Amino acid sequence: MPENPTLPGRLVVISAPSGAGKTTIARAMLERFPSLSFSVSATTRSRRAGEVEGRDYVFLSKPEFQRRIDVREFVEWEEIYGNYYGTLKAEIDRAVRERRDLLFDIDVKGGLSIKRQYPGALLIFIRPPTIDALRQRLQARKTEDASTLARRMERVGMEIELGLSYDHTCINDDLDRAVAEVQQIVKSYLTT
Repeated sequence: MPENPTLPGRLVVISAPSGAGKTTIARAMLERFPSLSFSVSATTRSRRAGEVEGRDYVFLSKPEFQRRIDVREFVEWEEIYGNYYGTLKAEIDRAVRERRDLLFDIDVKGGLSIKRQYPGALLIFIRPPTIDALRQRLQARKTEDASTLARRMERVGMEIELGLSYDHTCINDDLDRAVAEVQQIVKSYLTT
């Protein structure tokens, strides 16, 4: 069934604890649904190797990010691990006006903030099969030192609990199956 061109832009949010596979699944959705554009978040964290300004994130200084918080430019923002992350309201409103569909790869609190302000948004929460599996995935990435890993693991219970408020939950115990499940959810949402 072709996507309905008369619908306003749709918002698809994918959230998960760090290491649960949300970015991999989000990238798979961008490949499978040409109508989806990636919503680029703003952050104050340092750019990682291979990241491109405006493609992966909008990199802002902490004072500039704070200025934008003060003038209410963000639909959602949060401080995580000492850095700020947020979604600019103007970008969402422009996409909706232009009938473009946006995909968000953001934390669970940010997803709930988007749903409050854009009730038609679709929220999909990706759960790891177990907490131990999540810890092993994070350790295997080799991007976390011991203290960062501990901070990420401290958030997992809160993230899973808030994820219960999402429209759909997908357990990522097999990546291909999880991608197929999320693909079906997104397809249904975009074509109705």
